[in-house]
Formats: sequence, structure tokens, C-alpha cells
Amino acid sequence: MRALIVSYSFPPVGGAGVQRVLKLAKYLPAYGITPALLTVENPSVPVRDASLERDVPLGLEIVRAKTLEPAYATKERLRTERTDGRSFTSRMSVRLLKLGSHCLVPDPQVLWLPAARRALMTRISRGVDDLVFISAPPFSQFYLAPLARLRPGTGVVLDYRDEWGMTGRSNGTESSAAASVGALIERGLLRCAHAVTTATAAYRSELCARFGFLDRARVHAIPNGYDPDDFSTDLPRPSGDHFVLTYVGTIFPLTSARSLLEAVRRLHARAPELARKLRLRFIGRIVEAEARHFEGTEALGVERLGYLEHERAIDELAKAHAVVCILDAVPGAERVYPAKIFEIMYLRRPCLVLAPNGALADLVRRHRVGEVVSSRDVVAIASSLERMLRAFEAGTAPLTSAPIDIDHFDRRHQAGQFAEVFRAAVSAARATPREAAAPVARAMATRSGCP
Repeated sequence: MRALIVSYSFPPVGGAGVQRVLKLAKYLPAYGITPALLTVENPSVPVRDASLERDVPLGLEIVRAKTLEPAYATKERLRTERTDGRSFTSRMSVRLLKLGSHCLVPDPQVLWLPAARRALMTRISRGVDDLVFISAPPFSQFYLAPLARLRPGTGVVLDYRDEWGMTGRSNGTESSAAASVGALIERGLLRCAHAVTTATAAYRSELCARFGFLDRARVHAIPNGYDPDDFSTDLPRPSGDHFVLTYVGTIFPLTSARSLLEAVRRLHARAPELARKLRLRFIGRIVEAEARHFEGTEALGVERLGYLEHERAIDELAKAHAVVCILDAVPGAERVYPAKIFEIMYLRRPCLVLAPNGALADLVRRHRVGEVVSSRDVVAIASSLERMLRAFEAGTAPLTSAPIDIDHFDRRHQAGQFAEVFRAAVSAARATPREAAAPVARAMATRSGCP
């Protein structure tokens, strides 16, 4: 079987969103599926990580199509300039951004579609792919699904790494009109899929409830995971006179650190000598809207290291006495979890999880990954930090944790789950109407634990 993977996010693009597709391309051949990639040639993204290209399989066919988007630096400059409404440039920037938010639905990456469509049409005319797998965000890529259906017998799978509209809902930038239009578009595009995959079981349930026409047997929850190859056998160990607590990932409204930082301030006010033993490190991009919460925290032992290549980020996690995972209490957060939690599982560092009740909290408790504290309970967070520091001071702080039953989060195992979904989707695409109702999808649902 040949599968075309469509993903805007692919090396040299950096960030957590790249890993799901990158590891899938790496491990699918072990299950008899030859992948090819359709991605962007000139990505308009905030971070790049060329080191991830070491994981791209030799001989992988990669088709790169140009996007019409402006460079990311240009988009950031427009966002910055709109804060000064007095100048003509600022007023025009505001108008352009508003126009873009209304016209570029569901996201600015829709400007990649003209070139992506041409590339996909070329492959359709050649008949080289048995299946087209589209992984989002950005969700504008789902617009390619009807095109993929033009060739009879081609299976189409839509993959939700995140929720449609989650970013806009979490930071308040999605207008009600855009949300309504987006929901209609999403409904139509889902009808083009022979199968759908989601990153959490909670979102699978929400998706099926929201779109009643979906056959639940063809909607599969396949989580993110870890790749043992990413961890060397000689990772560094925690050391030093300070207790190092490390966060790796982007800080944006969904993962806001404001309550954690407020807890650090509270701890310094209550137990200054103890609090001075803490070094809280943030590795990753911090968006402008969240940067204000960090003002003045350098004096409290807070360090911002910026984005680091994936390998270096793992080293920093390994050097930490404990790690922190954050998911703020915003609408929809109860159905998602940060992809980094799986690497934290594998690394076995003590973990402080700041999250509302929901998918992440359930995952952490089920697999005994660490302590869960409500993400907006500043008093409880400060108390947890104090307990960690007092144990460190007494020499009783554990250097490792003991998560259980995490083998099924191995990316190699998950590639096998995707391979089963792909085969079922191709069978559905090639079935007659009567055969389409056969138990192929139901068998898949039973094997993956779907109700």
C-alpha cells in the first residue's frame, strides 16, 4: 500500500506538532505501507528545527509546494504595529488583520492550498496513492479531502492532532461568524473521509456527538507518544545546589503559566530562603500575550531559555529534578493533553501536572505519572512547590518516577494502529455500497477499544 501523508508541519518546521507525522513516516514501512509526504516548501512558522531532519527516513518521497503566506516575521510585525493606532500603518495593519481573520477560514495556511492542490492533482492523475492521510492543524488542509476523493478507490483519512478552532477559542480571537462558518465547512469535509483519527478518546466522543452522521466505528482515537530512539543511553542526571523544575513547550493561552508564576511569587513571600533554592526553567516559545506574566520573575529564579532543538530539550528535561506540564482551564482543555507528556512518561522524571479535570488529569492518574493540581489554584500550586523544595532540602526528593503501562504509547506501536485504520479506509473506499456496511470498520473499532 502507498499512503500520501499531507502535513504542513514537517521538518525543518519545529515544535511538538511535527512529531506525530514524522514518526508515522518513520515507522509505517514496518507495517507494509510506503509513505510519501506532501508538505510546504516555504513554511510561515515561528520555529524551525533542522535536527529533526535526522529522523526523516532515507528515500522518503517528499513533495514540497509553495505557500502564498507572508513570512512569519512579517505577520508578527503586523500584529505588533497594530498596538499603535495613531499611525496610518497601524490603522492599515488592523484592517488587514481583521480582513484576514474573516477571509482566511479556518486559518492563514489556506494560502498554501493553491500549490498543494496542484501537487495533489498531479498525484491523482498518476494514480500512485492508495490512501491520502491529512493531519491537522492547520485545518485548511482538510479542504484537500474532496479532491482526494476524485480518484475512485482512494481512501481518505482525516487526522485531528488538535481540535478545530481550539487556538481561536483559547485566546479569544475566533469570531462567532468564523466559528459558525468553520463548523459548516468541517461538517462537509468530514463527509469526505473514510476514517477519522483523533489524538484523544475524549475528543473522539465529542466529535461523534457533534456530528451525528459519523459512523463511530470509523472514528479512532490514537494518542501521541514517545520514540525510544530519541533518548540516548547516557542522558544527563539532575545535580547542583538548586532544585530545577523544567517546562518544555510553547506558552500560549492554552498552556498559560500565569498561575504557576504567581505561586512562585507567593512562595517567595512566605518562605524566601526556601524559595531561593528553586530554578524554574521554561524551554520553548512564549507568545506575546503571555510574556507579561513573566515580568520581574528573573529575580525569583525563573529562566527563559527559548526554543531549543528537540534533542537539547530532552537533555534539559533529563537534567531537571522535576518537570512541569501545564494545561490551563479554558474551553475544550478537558479533551486534550500536551504531546510532551508522553516523553515525560518515558523519561521518568517526577512530574507536576497543572490541569483541570479531564483527559490530561485522567491520563496522569491512570498511569501514575505525577501529581495533579488544578491549573488555577495558586495556593495549591505553591504548596506543591514547597513540598518539593523541602524534600530536596532534606535529601529525600525522588529523582525518578514509576509510571505504569506506557508501552502502548511507543510510536512504533502507534504506527501499527494507523496502518490498520489505513487498510480499513482503503477497503471502505473500494467497497460497493452494500459492502460498505460490512463489519470491516466494526472489527477495527473492536480492536482499538471503541464502544
